[in-house]
Amino acid sequence: MQANPQVDAATASYIDGLGAEALAKAAAYTAGNHWLLLWSLVVSAIVTWLIVRSGVLDRMQAKLERRNGFLRTFLIPAVFLLISSLLSLPFAIYTDWWREKEYGRSSQPLADFLSQGAISLAISVVVGGLFLAALYWLINRAERRWWIWSGGLTAAAFAFMMLLSPILIEPLFNQYKPVPAGPVRAALEEMAAKANIPSDRIFMYDGSRQSNNFTANVSGVLGSARIAIADVALKEASLDEVRAVTGHEIGHYVLGHIWRSLIVLSVLAIVLFFLADRLFPVFARAFGSTAKIGEPRGVPVLMFMVGVGALIAMPVTNTLSRMSESEADAYSLRTEDKPDALSSALVKTAEYRYPRPNPVQEAIFYTHPSVERRVRRAMEWKFRQR
Repeated sequence: MQANPQVDAATASYIDGLGAEALAKAAAYTAGNHWLLLWSLVVSAIVTWLIVRSGVLDRMQAKLERRNGFLRTFLIPAVFLLISSLLSLPFAIYTDWWREKEYGRSSQPLADFLSQGAISLAISVVVGGLFLAALYWLINRAERRWWIWSGGLTAAAFAFMMLLSPILIEPLFNQYKPVPAGPVRAALEEMAAKANIPSDRIFMYDGSRQSNNFTANVSGVLGSARIAIADVALKEASLDEVRAVTGHEIGHYVLGHIWRSLIVLSVLAIVLFFLADRLFPVFARAFGSTAKIGEPRGVPVLMFMVGVGALIAMPVTNTLSRMSESEADAYSLRTEDKPDALSSALVKTAEYRYPRPNPVQEAIFYTHPSVERRVRRAMEWKFRQR
């Protein structure tokens, strides 16, 4: 593609406007996040080894051997999720609280972080325990072909969680309210009407409770689907920026990206569980476990394998995510035609997502196209339309 000096200059102006210090800080923060993926795997391996070597799940399975099958396949994974989360807590405090505060990304008190973490843990133990109980039922029922059906189980679980999340789960962590009456609300209602989205499905939430990041999201499916904009974004954004960002989120909704994610996750589950079925004995021996894949006491090994597989698959899933984000940007530009507002809003996210990664870094680690790339596309749109 032939270079356009106007596009190049406009893009550079937006990115350079952050200043050298902010760009350096964003680069350090982003690179640190990427290294944390490796350290998370190391921590997961240590936790898995500790739980396996302790024999706590082996003793539980022996005691529950004559009990109801569902009770056994639920309780053992649930206890594993609880113990592994507690063992990983120091690392989680470092990565999700202390480090965020050090980089100025959060002002959340530690007590609030821990209390919300306790709620999240309770949900994970119950929901994760139920999912794993269903998975072990599938393994023992379908035997050698269980992994084929795991995609359907994962899709059902994912859809169920997406349906319930906006109604029962997200309100446990934040307050969701209608956008107050005024120019912003009027603009959002107009945009929602054009996309056939009920005006009561656009909310603002107190995202500043956990993070200072400039964010918005779309969540839920069917009647529970909604678009939510963090109070940080509403406070820091102009009306045009709100329209541009909301246009992006409406794009995710209208283009059905949630359903694409569900399909991708289901296919990924089939692949990962197929590999787990074939490689489980190797990993079990490495951790010193005598469990078979169909035994709940082997859940630490199974979950570690899934984590490794998900990390290896990250370039693929991130590529698909970047495609969705690019499509949502294009939707916002088509429907709102506010390339400068979209660019200025995107630059505000560059403080925690380095805007100028190298191509390899972007391809492997970035769930969104780089801010520089997104701003460039907006500027290309601008000069093409003018």
